Amino acid sequence: MNKLTRDQMAARVALDIPEGAYVNLGIGLPTKVANFLPADKEIFLQSENGLLGMGPAPAKGEEDPDLINAGKQPVTLLTGGCYFHHADSFAMMRGGHLDICVLGAFQVSQHGDLANWHTGAPDAIPAVGGAMDLAIGAKQVFVMMDLLTKGGDSKLVAECSYPLTGLRCVSRVYTDLAVFDLGANGASVIEMVDGLSIDELRTLTGLSLNDATVSA
Repeated sequence: MNKLTRDQMAARVALDIPEGAYVNLGIGLPTKVANFLPADKEIFLQSENGLLGMGPAPAKGEEDPDLINAGKQPVTLLTGGCYFHHADSFAMMRGGHLDICVLGAFQVSQHGDLANWHTGAPDAIPAVGGAMDLAIGAKQVFVMMDLLTKGGDSKLVAECSYPLTGLRCVSRVYTDLAVFDLGANGASVIEMVDGLSIDELRTLTGLSLNDATVSA
């Protein structure tokens, strides 16, 4: 069984972003998606610190310290891109003007509940940022995360035990082992890495997963 690398996960998410979409990429792992969007598709990347038309990471040595994403990583601006006030950026996020946002998560429930700002641990530093605005404001919410924690616990769960970011907001989860669709009927497996069976996935997650995979 070969787990997907983080770049492979990002490339897989990029395949599901249609031309013409307005998309926000969350801090951390989701920012990698920008590097795998095809150049021949017009996709508009928005960053909550006030960018629209964000491009991939710059080549080494060509970074502009004044051109960064919400995670303070250097980015590029595509032709026609623009800058605007932070308040206008959040109005765009809250007003339903984003087609897709891609977020990381500590936990996601099988019905699409999202927990990604706090683990509830007394020494943890809460970091809500714009996640709640994105989770509720975007038309679709994708999550990228490793399926298991370092301790081997599944991050796709029956019910979230961490403080929630949003209720029933996540439609699809991309992990290093499988891709899942979420909804009222629970989690459905649509893709798995080679060498992994759905029964093994059920054991790893503890969930009665629906099998929606399509044979090649």
